[in-house]
Amino acid sequence: MFEKLQRAFWKALTPDLVPDQPKATTQTKDDAALDAAVIAALGGVNNLKTRQRVALTRVRVELHDPTLLDVVALRSAGVLGTMALAGGVVHLLVGLSA
Repeated sequence: MFEKLQRAFWKALTPDLVPDQPKATTQTKDDAALDAAVIAALGGVNNLKTRQRVALTRVRVELHDPTLLDVVALRSAGVLGTMALAGGVVHLLVGLSA
């Protein structure tokens, strides 16, 4: 009962992120697909710990080494804005292409 109520609450807050029914798909495509130029500006594929879409316009990325982050290259790759947080977490504002 509590789980249904909790799911309904989060669905009301974020209707695009909480599905009505859990999907049993075997997609290999990442939920937060990024362009090659963006991945290169983040330090390459080996520098990415995790990446996930957190809203329609934002992607949350966790980096192994945050010093490899190139904000200028991200801007030229089409990322509208970045916010670097502690622990190598970076939020990317990518528009509706997230």
